[in-house]
Amino acid sequence: MKVIYNVTVNIDHDVKDEWLKWMKDVHIPEVLETGLFIEAKLSKILAESEGGESFSIQYMLHSMEDYHTYEREHAPKLQEKHHKKWADKSIAFRTLLHIEEIFQK
Repeated sequence: MKVIYNVTVNIDHDVKDEWLKWMKDVHIPEVLETGLFIEAKLSKILAESEGGESFSIQYMLHSMEDYHTYEREHAPKLQEKHHKKWADKSIAFRTLLHIEEIFQK
């Protein structure tokens, strides 16, 4: 059973470019380096929002067990690092999704 760990972040306009660079160059690679994730996708949410722009980072895992390992052994440190750097400029929430089926053409 594959799982998607989705993190949605709203980031202030004035730091968006710096945040994107940091996510691409630092944070997402650090999450992937845990060895628990299959892939990560960074997407801009195409919706109007006041006070910032929203992004979704979807991390795919093989199992809930891998997610629980990440949550227990890695997430606190990585989330704290993000919080210290961007706390006053961002809001984040997390969603866990169970993939029922993947359809491809």
